[in-house]
Amino acid sequence: MDYKLKCLQCGAEYPRAYASQICGKCGGIMEVVYTGRIATPRGKSFWDFERALPKGTYRHYVVGGANMVASDDANLFLKLELTNQTGSFKDLGSIVEVAKAHEYGYADVVCASTGNMAYSIAYYSKLYGIRAHIFISSDANKDKIYDIRSTHDAVIKEVDGDFNKALDIAALYAKKKGFFLSGDYCYRKEGQKIMAYEIMGNMPETSNIIIPVGNATLFSGIYKGLNEMKASGSIKKIPRLIAVEAKGCSPLVDAFNLKRSIRYRVPKTRADAIAVGFPTFGMQAMEGLKNTGGMAISVTDNEMERAKEKLYREKGIIAELGGVASIAAYEKIKNKLNRKELTVAIISGGNV
Repeated sequence: MDYKLKCLQCGAEYPRAYASQICGKCGGIMEVVYTGRIATPRGKSFWDFERALPKGTYRHYVVGGANMVASDDANLFLKLELTNQTGSFKDLGSIVEVAKAHEYGYADVVCASTGNMAYSIAYYSKLYGIRAHIFISSDANKDKIYDIRSTHDAVIKEVDGDFNKALDIAALYAKKKGFFLSGDYCYRKEGQKIMAYEIMGNMPETSNIIIPVGNATLFSGIYKGLNEMKASGSIKKIPRLIAVEAKGCSPLVDAFNLKRSIRYRVPKTRADAIAVGFPTFGMQAMEGLKNTGGMAISVTDNEMERAKEKLYREKGIIAELGGVASIAAYEKIKNKLNRKELTVAIISGGNV
């Protein structure tokens, strides 16, 4: 689909040849706005839905897929994203974002990450012959930092602070060096929205989707994808979206349930994949929650530990804490859901 870019902050518009995901006028983040209605392609896995992606040249590396597994609860299905090349859902966004950086002629990309996105950006950058510069908290998982540096040839820059501090430093570094700033921005969101197409393409009767939230890019992407499908007539009703954060880092949950604006929270959780104190796409996630009659749930680290053990015991599947936040949330709210409705819980990653 042909498209333009529109700043979410000041409303400035740019042609698709604009080689940045940041507004040149105000520094706000961009949104991909299509110039025509998307005729929803039919299919069941990522590349079946390429026509719903921003116009460009993509290399069809293996990414996404149905990966729907029945749980021991007849009403719950699991969408496994840990089967992607780098072990998490981040690949769906990286495969679009890095392709765009390559299309624009960049030799270097910059990314701030809690771990999984760094894995993913470094992996696809290497495939495209691009050098990745990763800014990551010095408190991040040491095994992840080691693997990213040693396996994918990325330049690792450890930051004395959390993800949001790393994000600020990465943005300044990219601007100073003239590198492509990647991460939780518009092209990643477009790739990750395809998860909505995959879910509804395989299970059109889905009524609830439980989504782990860090920066809320996946949540807002799924919401965008569902709206595209409804506008095209491929689905009649948008499922209820349920956001789940760690109790020790729940800025979106607090804001939605207390009916106030999102405020920064210092991350205090072992679920590093969702340890984001101020979600970039938080306002869009709030809109998605409101418009779908959604719910926002927080779960403790211990509840995620129990969900992780349950998943391994029942299915032999190893996932990380942030990856099973959706299962932990389902255990808390299942009695509030209509037992005749089908729920899909996204298992977002398995990098332990």
